[in-house]
Amino acid sequence: MILPLKNTPGIYLVGFMGCGKSTVGRSLAAALGWPFQDLDAVIETREQTTISQLFAEHGEAEFRRRESAALRQAMAQVPQGRPLVLALGGGAYGVEENRQTLAGHGVSLWIDCPLERCRERVAKERHRPLARDPEAFAKLYEARRPLYALADFRIDADTDDDSETVRRILPLLL
Repeated sequence: MILPLKNTPGIYLVGFMGCGKSTVGRSLAAALGWPFQDLDAVIETREQTTISQLFAEHGEAEFRRRESAALRQAMAQVPQGRPLVLALGGGAYGVEENRQTLAGHGVSLWIDCPLERCRERVAKERHRPLARDPEAFAKLYEARRPLYALADFRIDADTDDDSETVRRILPLLL
């Protein structure tokens, strides 16, 4: 296992909405025998409302503030040696404070999925406030790519087979 994971066993999946962070994260956690958490689910439990409602009622800036607090809460046990696979929301890694929170506490993995595959996956979902406008969706995808590129590793996720993506990840970690 790579040194950062021996010291602080956190694996943080980052990438655009619909790239498969949660699906891959569950499979990766199962393969490693580690717990899995989805940051959006942590936020919804903590705030007792949906992500869409938070956006609608408080705006993106307030949502990001709450997201950062939920991230700190979710990964708090990792520095004490408790392993975790955590799927971040699509915009979480774009926030400098969040990248600083994660730095030195495991590894970040960018699940890099083609735009059209992401678009297909979120097309029928109404709970994603930033996916409603197709043109804005594409611009956001392009704007976030340089931020995701700051992750420790990039994993090509050009497949709908999450086990294949996990097979691509495991050699990077071991």
